[in-house]
Amino acid sequence: MVNIIVCGACGRMGSAIINMAKQDKDFNIIAGTEVDSCHSIGKKDPLIIKSNDMEQYVNVGDIIVDFTIASNTMKNVEIALRKNAKVVIGTTGLSEENKKTLKQAGEKISIVFAPNMSTGINLLLNIVENIANKIPNYDVEIVEIHHNKKKDSPSGTAIKLAESISNGHNKSLKDVAVFGRYGTQALRKPGEIGIHAIRCGDVCGDHTVIFASDGERIEISHKATSRAGLVAGALRATKWINNKPAGLYDMRDVLGFK
Repeated sequence: MVNIIVCGACGRMGSAIINMAKQDKDFNIIAGTEVDSCHSIGKKDPLIIKSNDMEQYVNVGDIIVDFTIASNTMKNVEIALRKNAKVVIGTTGLSEENKKTLKQAGEKISIVFAPNMSTGINLLLNIVENIANKIPNYDVEIVEIHHNKKKDSPSGTAIKLAESISNGHNKSLKDVAVFGRYGTQALRKPGEIGIHAIRCGDVCGDHTVIFASDGERIEISHKATSRAGLVAGALRATKWINNKPAGLYDMRDVLGFK
């Protein structure tokens, strides 16, 4: 039995994770956390608790599943360190300093961190890195579309795709990334990876990577029609990490793509 605490229990991902976990006999939902103002605080099935009260519910070996915001996620990692718990993180918008903290925490506890936990996206990460390695001189552009309530831009998935491509080019993303283009001096430079964000409607998440040269273009897309793939991936990661030693892992570890 895998004991889990779901952070952001009433949010889109949190509620979906709880609903799917309820249908799996391998999971025991200890509690779900929410902000103090949430009307579900104190209600059961599962028990919804205030985020600040989470530490008293966490025991050694429990798994914290976190799809919230960066500041909350980092607080929850601190709790996991104190309680020797494990963490599965799907939060996007983490800073480089946040990621450095996760790497350090991974020396003491088990963490899976991935901005997108769907099988398809993580397969795509491998594909685009391989393509980039084979055709390093092609122009590369990434376009992502999400719903109009998404706060961070570009998506964590788009950044991860760009990182995979820059790895295939043997370059650092910070040296080649361009986030949108505007103005009269926006001519594309060789080696750039363009990253563009669109926000509209209720789109769960579309990502397209374009490799282009004179005379031809390769486009590879992944379209999420619901959050089911993300939720299934998160729960797969939660089962996978249950018996894993300390370390900072990602979904390609979970899926055996590495």
